[in-house]
Amino acid sequence: MLLTWFLLVAIMITAYVVLDGFDLGVGVLHLFMARTEDERRLLMRAIGPVWDGNEVWLLAGGGTLYFAFPLLYASGFSGFYLPLMIVLWLLILRGISIEFRNHVPSPVWAPLWDAVFFFSSTLLAVFFGAALGNVVRGVTLDEQGYFFLPLWTNFRLGPPTGILDWYTIAVGVTALLALAQHGALWVAYKTEGLVQQRSRQAAKRIWWGVVATTILITVFTFRIQPQVPANFAQRPWGYILPLLAIAGLAGIRWFLARQHDGKTFLASCAYLLGMLTSVVFGVYPLVLPARSNPAYSLTIYNAKAADYGLRVGLIWWVIGMVLATGYFTFLYRHFAGKTHAGSNHEGY
Repeated sequence: MLLTWFLLVAIMITAYVVLDGFDLGVGVLHLFMARTEDERRLLMRAIGPVWDGNEVWLLAGGGTLYFAFPLLYASGFSGFYLPLMIVLWLLILRGISIEFRNHVPSPVWAPLWDAVFFFSSTLLAVFFGAALGNVVRGVTLDEQGYFFLPLWTNFRLGPPTGILDWYTIAVGVTALLALAQHGALWVAYKTEGLVQQRSRQAAKRIWWGVVATTILITVFTFRIQPQVPANFAQRPWGYILPLLAIAGLAGIRWFLARQHDGKTFLASCAYLLGMLTSVVFGVYPLVLPARSNPAYSLTIYNAKAADYGLRVGLIWWVIGMVLATGYFTFLYRHFAGKTHAGSNHEGY
């Protein structure tokens, strides 16, 4: 049961990154890929019908985490209070920038919200990556399972530990590049003409950065978190997960060269899936490592909810996921195909 809920939390987070990740990537690149107002509106229409629905997976992941591992939820939200508040404001600003940019016809209004959309999407990608880096690196947990970290100290791994150091920033940069590539490939899949061509070129350039940073953070992770090499040594079958990420990267390059936009986007999904599942496999059974004393680490065993609640909750989780999956199937099928400048999805 514990392993089941651990995997369900991982599934929710992975679904969010894969789905809302291309929305964030479009926000990061839209000022560069779109040169005119019509082209920017075209990019908004490419994500307009689905962006808010994709964020459902973030809520679902948070709810699943709170239900299955309440101590992790309590510890994480208290220790990461400041960055979580920053993320909350960035999510708010990103949402209203998408919804408000076309409400007032003004030469100032739309560019203002375009800039907000860019900065909020970029910072969210970096902060989400840095959050993952903190989970892998570990935090200063005490014997009660709580901690508090400043936003930064000296940017080194050693004490005093901060949320941002060279490792977590490196993971944040990798996330930024990976999601920007993901967004460019989604735009290439959903559009035609000049915007599509610019998106393909952007993805080709970003690909080299993704490869370089992926190699770097992989090497750093194996050195920084001893649980990761130990898990791969004990269960060699786990190497299939990083191989999936490698295959995804190779697939992106292969299909980009042949302009198979749908397959290229799926290859990007495979890369993100392989990377995230590699992290989950590598840290298991840890859910939040302790840097000061490994005995204080939170695991699936000491952070879990009551067994009876987990069994009953699984029934309701399945019901909720069936409804959510049905909704997403309808949504993506209904808005399938290319987005054109003359289309009008939700007023974008």
